[in-house]
Amino acid sequence: MSVVGFDIGNENCVIAVSRQRGIDVLLNEESQRETPAVICFGEKQRFLGSAGAASATMNPRSTISQVKRLIGRNFGEPDVQRDLKMLPFITSEALDGSILVNVKYLGETHTFTPVQIMAMLFAHLKDVAEKNLGAPFSDCVIGIPSYFTDLQRRLYWNAAAIAGLKPLRLMHDCTATALSYGIYKTDFANATPIYVAFVDVGHCDTQVSIVSFEPGHMRIMSHSYDRDLGGRDFDEVLFSHFVAEFKKNYDIDVNSNVKASTRLRAACEKLKKVLSANLEAPLNIECLMDEKDVKGLIKREEFEKLASGLLEKISIPCTKALADAGLTVEKIHSVELVGSGSRVPAITRLLTSVFKKEPSRKLNASECVARGCALQCAMLSPVFRVREYEVQDSYPFSIGFSSDTGPISLGLNDVLFPKGQHIPSTKVLSLQRNGLFHLEAVYTDLDELPPGISSKICCFTVGPVQGTNNLNGRVKVRVQLNMNGIVIVEYAAFVEDNVDEQRRDATHSNTERMETEHADSPHSESDVTRKGKSTRRIEIPVSEHIYGGMTKAELSEARERELQLAQQDKNMERAKDKKNALESYVYEMRNKLVNTYRSFASDEEREGISSTLQQTEDWLYEDGDDETESAYSSKLDDLKKLVDPIVNRYEDEEARAQAKTHLLKRISDYRNTGDSLSPQVRALILGECDRTEQWLTEKSQQQELLPKNIDPLLWSSEIKTREHDFDKTCQMILGAMPSQTNSGDSKEPNHHPSDNHS
Repeated sequence: MSVVGFDIGNENCVIAVSRQRGIDVLLNEESQRETPAVICFGEKQRFLGSAGAASATMNPRSTISQVKRLIGRNFGEPDVQRDLKMLPFITSEALDGSILVNVKYLGETHTFTPVQIMAMLFAHLKDVAEKNLGAPFSDCVIGIPSYFTDLQRRLYWNAAAIAGLKPLRLMHDCTATALSYGIYKTDFANATPIYVAFVDVGHCDTQVSIVSFEPGHMRIMSHSYDRDLGGRDFDEVLFSHFVAEFKKNYDIDVNSNVKASTRLRAACEKLKKVLSANLEAPLNIECLMDEKDVKGLIKREEFEKLASGLLEKISIPCTKALADAGLTVEKIHSVELVGSGSRVPAITRLLTSVFKKEPSRKLNASECVARGCALQCAMLSPVFRVREYEVQDSYPFSIGFSSDTGPISLGLNDVLFPKGQHIPSTKVLSLQRNGLFHLEAVYTDLDELPPGISSKICCFTVGPVQGTNNLNGRVKVRVQLNMNGIVIVEYAAFVEDNVDEQRRDATHSNTERMETEHADSPHSESDVTRKGKSTRRIEIPVSEHIYGGMTKAELSEARERELQLAQQDKNMERAKDKKNALESYVYEMRNKLVNTYRSFASDEEREGISSTLQQTEDWLYEDGDDETESAYSSKLDDLKKLVDPIVNRYEDEEARAQAKTHLLKRISDYRNTGDSLSPQVRALILGECDRTEQWLTEKSQQQELLPKNIDPLLWSSEIKTREHDFDKTCQMILGAMPSQTNSGDSKEPNHHPSDNHS
């Protein structure tokens, strides 16, 4: 049994699995530990992961990448528009303002949402994991950025569900990293907390978390981020530099050519990695565009000067994380630097100046999130026994509630779950209501959110309340910010207390109250007694509407569409396999007809088969280049009907020799057995041996007179049948005669046992 953790990066994905012996990172079909987050649409099938990345240069318009940044975003957001300009595929705006991806597939233009594209990636990763594990699975934990909004978290969950996954938790990237770091540490034995800063510079974002570690416990003190600062921005600095240089030196505009832009961006990413270990690096691309080869050279010093603005921005989330945690730099025990974009030496120097200590790299920069997710999945799964270790995460945004009458005021402000609230967290609203009403969850501080995010989260319809006329009763609504960072209403109930309680409540009829409960607090919807007073609870129905979310019907439709796409891919793969099998058969038989099978086929047969093989080859490279599985199967079956008689003759020659040897050995064995038997039984056994040996000799002599290129007179199967009958007859003789002797009957049997056999 295994449980799986996924790190879905903007550029690459990592799959880690918890097994009884520990955490392993799985290899994909290319034996790589990282799988590209790429979906490419061909003419008749999709190419996912590594196959999609291999097709990206040849088919950029239908290659979808970096879809993680598009989930839950609006088409008109300035940041989204900037991203879309760098991406080669075609997008459009949906009626609700969200993003649609348009691709050519099966001869038509198909439209997909970012959630559907992400579901395709999840399905591919699930398939990779199942091939490695040798068994199906669904339980998993998925890493997400801490800055994901409620909507983005829900849509991520939907994408996983469409792919057939069952997430046990959506876990913040830095929280997963901290777990994979802290659970193995043995030097946190003192009573005082140890504070560690985790800086994750990914492909497109930077996340910083301050984490407090104690024995058997870790607590996230703050999350901070810059969702528009990552490794790709450093790539883009190099890209812009060389676009300008090539325009000047070679008179070509790379931005005007999609394929050229894709190739140059890929080359700049490799160049950045070379500069991480070298003071200078060359750039050479053959036939970039307009049939021109281009060359360039850049020094690390020049690169860092070009990227100075980006480097300065990295310090901002670091100082903000420290301020939110209420800590000074001196209290930070160590700084852990991870993420695919963290290998630029200048980033290490900058963090050293911010935290007054050099960052450490104790963790695998690309795999730590997936490993932490797999570990958390094992902790949540009932199948595994993991040592007690508490993970206390926090939420980076403030959330409040408003009703039909306005914001629900709770003490000094309207915040129900303040920024930094530990998750999961449950609170109970006590409201003066006696009819249907609405509760709306909102972000109370837009400055905490990434730019362009709406303050509205979702709306809950509560009621109507049935079976009560008590105007002084209260509606209690249990609200939870769950472990995924998603706001839900767990239940709502109309509460009626006794007369004394009603009088006391009457003095607060125009106020709202909030009670805090633990996440695992039980609740009852039946009559209960509290402090000697009778309390009746009437459960109230609750429905929710997620702004920008998917309905159950849309989710079901997306799931069905993914199944259809997956089936089309399987059909195409089977057709390719059958085409390859047919092609291999043509070449193999053509060679064997000349060599191996030559003496087993007549001249007429060889000519006919050779002609058919040539016709099949011509068909494969012309009309049959893109056919169905059944068409290739039909061609292969027709060929085998012609060739199989010859193959059978060849194979049966050796099989016939083995069958003859085996039958002669059985005859010898029975003859030797006869020496220890009574004269009567021995005579019967020897007689059967003689008859069988004579039959084999006669048949073998007749067979030797025949040429090899006609069907044998004596098949190996016939010899095996004769051996079976011979063995059965001898066993009957050995089994029947003692019983006759013991009964005192010394008469000869009326018929010989072998009379039933020819």
